[in-house]
Amino acid sequence: VQLQASGGGLVQAGDSLILSCAASGGTFSSYAMGWFRQAPGKEREFVASISWNGGTTDYANSVKDRFTISRDNAKNTVYLQMNSLKPEDTAVYYCAADRYGVAPSPLISEYDYWGQGTLVTVSS
Repeated sequence: VQLQASGGGLVQAGDSLILSCAASGGTFSSYAMGWFRQAPGKEREFVASISWNGGTTDYANSVKDRFTISRDNAKNTVYLQMNSLKPEDTAVYYCAADRYGVAPSPLISEYDYWGQGTLVTVSS
């Protein structure tokens, strides 16, 4: 399974951005998917996750009510809509696939496949 994240860029505080993660190979529609991020000098952290059918989602408290994760199984793609961006959202964002997951998980160890990351920079 290969995951290709895209959509990152430089934005101002308060702006919106949408990230995409396209999957190839494997059986995307059966995987739970997640977004994680890693800021400079910090550990990778959970952002959002979604079940295989999109019926269940989970968010980190820091992004709840600002970010929305969604998926289109027909396009083998998962999205992260990011609104009201803050400078502290600056990080490399990674998408990941949990091939055995039914429910979405916030645990990095649950994910089997990772994309290469896309950089989001939010200026104040």
